[in-house]
Amino acid sequence: MVVSVLNICGVTPEDVIYTPLPLYHSAALLLGLGGCLEVGATCVLRPKFSVSQFWDDCRRYHVTVIQYVGEVMRYLCNTPKRENERDHSVRLAVGNGLRVEVWKEFLQRFGPIRIREFYGATEGNSGFINYTGKIGAVGRANFLSKLIMPFELIQYNVGQDEPVRDERGCCIRVPTGEAGLLVMKITNSSPFTGYAGDRQKSEKKILRDVLKKGDLYFNSGDLLRADHEGFLYFQDRVGDTFRWKGENVATTEVETILATVPFIQEVNVYGVPVPGHEGKTGVAAIRLKEDMVFDGEKLYTHAKDFLPSYAIPRFVRLKDALEITETFKQCKGQLVKEGFNPALIKDPLFFLDESVKCFVPMSPEIYSSIVDMKLKL
Repeated sequence: MVVSVLNICGVTPEDVIYTPLPLYHSAALLLGLGGCLEVGATCVLRPKFSVSQFWDDCRRYHVTVIQYVGEVMRYLCNTPKRENERDHSVRLAVGNGLRVEVWKEFLQRFGPIRIREFYGATEGNSGFINYTGKIGAVGRANFLSKLIMPFELIQYNVGQDEPVRDERGCCIRVPTGEAGLLVMKITNSSPFTGYAGDRQKSEKKILRDVLKKGDLYFNSGDLLRADHEGFLYFQDRVGDTFRWKGENVATTEVETILATVPFIQEVNVYGVPVPGHEGKTGVAAIRLKEDMVFDGEKLYTHAKDFLPSYAIPRFVRLKDALEITETFKQCKGQLVKEGFNPALIKDPLFFLDESVKCFVPMSPEIYSSIVDMKLKL
């Protein structure tokens, strides 16, 4: 199915596709290179993504289709504006992980390029493509598509890391507009072959008795939301979502809101456990824009205006660089392990102080008060 994505998106043999992603990643190898072979198009490969050379490459090789992951588009939008940035022949962009605010800015800066955002996983048994260009959506569900590739969005307990089940032992669909765990029915036409040599890992991706006893569904591990028109929106990965104050906090949503603060270049949100409190509280690791300083009062006001109280990070950590994988995914594991102890963290660390309506420098005294449960968050 993956190699057919370019064909579905209208790519023809006359197109030139630019793929700056590593070929060991399935998107580049199967969709990019494999898709070019499928339709007979020309493929332009770059050994390593270069934000400064991206549009120059597109002009040099007369590129008409670009392949992306969300962070690639964000890097392009963060470059200084140039007079010739609309001087290119790119008509189509195909990829995934594109955030709404970046999507809008990309179109505004670089021209009316048709964006075909898709959703899928290497091991998954089905996926979606946003063939309408609806900003923010990863696809659209209708009666026919659900008949061919049945899927459900079900209630998920983040704290217990498992789907919510009713008295029959079956899963519960989420209402329209609410985020739910995406599960896709395993059928002869949409099989799940599992992981080579790892039966135990394969079994963990299979959910049984979802809507009725005996049925089998592939557990995507992702939370999606559907609107009243059937458009589907990626919300967060189950491992990235955490629970605080009895509510689920989607890190992707919080990052999207905080990224609009003028002095923030990029942000990585994650949850850390706090003594005496249920669940995890939010931490925002932030890289500042060049020559800009952190303003704890402005960040507090922005977060209060645009986020529910439970989703506002209680700690902010300033970083010179945020670690990412070679496919531009943010690394959270080490940050989670390091927690919020100022004695262990050498980066500037701040605490949300409601009494002064500001993020203030984190001190050993504040840390001790939190750990000793004298200070409630």
